[in-house]
Amino acid sequence: MDRDKGWNPYLAGGLSGLVSILSVWVAGKYLGASTTFVRTSGMIERLFDPDRIARMEYFIREAPKIDWQWMMVVGIMIGSFIAAASSGSFRLQAVPDMWRERFGPGVGRRAVFAFIGGIIAMFGARLADGCPSGHGLSGSLQLAVSGYIALACFFLGGVVAARIIYGRGGSR
Repeated sequence: MDRDKGWNPYLAGGLSGLVSILSVWVAGKYLGASTTFVRTSGMIERLFDPDRIARMEYFIREAPKIDWQWMMVVGIMIGSFIAAASSGSFRLQAVPDMWRERFGPGVGRRAVFAFIGGIIAMFGARLADGCPSGHGLSGSLQLAVSGYIALACFFLGGVVAARIIYGRGGSR
């Protein structure tokens, strides 16, 4: 399998750190993204039943609106496209190569597992009152012990999940 040449991870990490610092310095906000998805669902639901959204305690506290965080998520999508296109690694692919090798080319199965994974990730983010970027990156930026613990748990969870899904596998 031909390996894509992506951006230098040190450069990408340094730029991410710079964005984290600038978001606190300029906007007075720490990075996070999970609230954006809940607000977006509130904006969509408001199209169908605006009175219900106006009465919901969560949406009174976290108004369903386009704010800096929502725009950051849009920027992540645009930036990801620019990074992939500029590195020559962009391609449309319904089923990733590793998934195809392990489970076959079925798009439906991949879509179901991706959807279930998204539900689990969003449930965890809402249960923890924040996502990995909020707890791990912003927490460690503040030198909070809980931020470092969160980062270690996210990485450990990712390694365990990858081992369970893709097996111990040798070299690729």
